[in-house]
Amino acid sequence: MKRKKIIKKGDYERIREFATSRSAPYKIVIRARMILMADKGRTQIDIARELNISRPTIILWVNRYKMKGIEGILKDKPRGGRKKRITSDKIKDIVETTMNSKPRAATHWSVRTMAKEKGVSRMTVWRVWKAHNLKPHRIENFKFSKDPNFVEKLRDVVGLYMSPPDKALVLSVDEKSQIQALDRTQPLLPLRAGIPARQTHDYKRNGITTLFTALNVLDGKVIGKCYRRHRHQEFIKFLKETDKVTSGDLDLHLIVDNYGTHTHPKVKRWLGRHTRFYLHFIPKGSSWVNIVERWFREITVKRIRRGSFPSVSDLVKAIYEYIEENNNHPKPFIWKASVDSILCKINYCKDLYGTLH
Repeated sequence: MKRKKIIKKGDYERIREFATSRSAPYKIVIRARMILMADKGRTQIDIARELNISRPTIILWVNRYKMKGIEGILKDKPRGGRKKRITSDKIKDIVETTMNSKPRAATHWSVRTMAKEKGVSRMTVWRVWKAHNLKPHRIENFKFSKDPNFVEKLRDVVGLYMSPPDKALVLSVDEKSQIQALDRTQPLLPLRAGIPARQTHDYKRNGITTLFTALNVLDGKVIGKCYRRHRHQEFIKFLKETDKVTSGDLDLHLIVDNYGTHTHPKVKRWLGRHTRFYLHFIPKGSSWVNIVERWFREITVKRIRRGSFPSVSDLVKAIYEYIEENNNHPKPFIWKASVDSILCKINYCKDLYGTLH
């Protein structure tokens, strides 16, 4: 007696494409091969042995194809899944407790302390926190300036960044003080495939230096000098160096912070005799406004932090080499934020945190 074919008219080519496909999901390929082999009269035992699957699986998908056609083997039947064991009230309780309280004798909740507090599993707490984007283990820093002239100073400095005056240089000036000449107690272990470079956690201190820096906002070049101390005397020396290495027919607008060195009476007298210098002070507590801080991060990450310096002179030499390389291939930091956009963000944060500043 002739065996009845399983594959419906017009489906054979499409099923064969799935069975031989290299891009279709593996489960679809296996299901298509089941149907083809069953259509050729192969027994369930032969199919199970060749495809390494069970007979109930073969029966399931052959019957699914008979009832729903090709669409029946392309989609899995929806599964109900396990019933939710945590109520919406419990979820709300976990969220509010996380945001508005602290555990006893600790600064923040962990998944385990919260799970113990609420009588649920730690994975339940983890899923609730993930769904509500709560990360109590993390903390970020912030500071609102209390400078009464914050807006005026901000407009002055940002105006220099975005619309520098003609026939003038805008220099972002600051000091990176207390740079330590650290020498590791053992040589650096070099980079290997799958293993980062390694250095010892202990070190020997060999002295300190202070880097006075003026970053040309327009082209990214740097004027830098290292001094042993960080006083008004060194600042005047640096101003003299800046005066010497810049064109005398250009005004110099220096953006500085409110450190006492910059407002010392002797500094003011020196500036009074050198009228091409103009100091512009950033708002108090707003070092982020001084763009040279971004350059300090670059030299710290790329040259100082992972360096090993047997002496202060070695450290100073490394700093000057970095400055020379920077000036050979300068890249300016472009200020894009307008004063209005900055103030909008600050006001939003103040409203968000309910600050009285």
